[in-house]
Amino acid sequence: MFKGSITALVTPFSAGSLDESAIKEFVDWQIAEGVHGLVPCGTTGESPTLTEEEHESVIALVVDRANGRVPVIAGTGANDTRRAIELQRHAKEIGADAGLSVAPYYNKPDQEGLYAHFAAIADAVDLPVIVYNIPGRSIVDISVETFARLARHPNIVGVKDATGDVARVDRVRAACGGDFVQLSGDDASALGYMAHGGRGAISVTSNVAPGLCSKFYDLCLAGDFTGARAIQGRLIALHDALFSSPSPGPAKYALSRL
Repeated sequence: MFKGSITALVTPFSAGSLDESAIKEFVDWQIAEGVHGLVPCGTTGESPTLTEEEHESVIALVVDRANGRVPVIAGTGANDTRRAIELQRHAKEIGADAGLSVAPYYNKPDQEGLYAHFAAIADAVDLPVIVYNIPGRSIVDISVETFARLARHPNIVGVKDATGDVARVDRVRAACGGDFVQLSGDDASALGYMAHGGRGAISVTSNVAPGLCSKFYDLCLAGDFTGARAIQGRLIALHDALFSSPSPGPAKYALSRL
């Protein structure tokens, strides 16, 4: 179910308030361009600074507008386990297909704490969890051994891996099995990630170039890495530009130019 180009959606605002009309139009455009899934309220969607009401409203809007056309993985991460469970429960109630839950930032839990956090979410809500590992921002790196433990839980189905370490795909597959969904969280290294056996990516660049990104992952999944490499050559400058300043500022600027 979770594969290919999955857009980590930005959250449109107008005059400081959610722009609901732009959110709906953005979802329609993304799907028309061929994306394989949507992630509202991930960190690219500014989840750390959305109010609780805004967070829940955006996810509900996206699920409603997608209307089953593509899977919706709701951003449900928090460094407070209780809040992460609340967000996961809301995602289930409004019909999201999974929750994306980031490693607790700032708290800096050890591996046992990381395991306990994600296991508590998976125990509390019967909805698939994709674990988001991004040590560059959360300061903690979920080890392969911890993933092996987490993968035994029926509700923990995959990882968004933003480590940039493409060899991790092989190590996680060996530890967790081939059914564990591995998605890249780093656009620039996604070609290597896919060559090692990844299933797709939760992509920032797909906000701006959804059609090209979708084609890139279609080619990778078909084993056409020569064709995929040609598209990567067209996208690499955009990948770099979208992180030239704190995200999602550059992505929102690029979208404003479109």
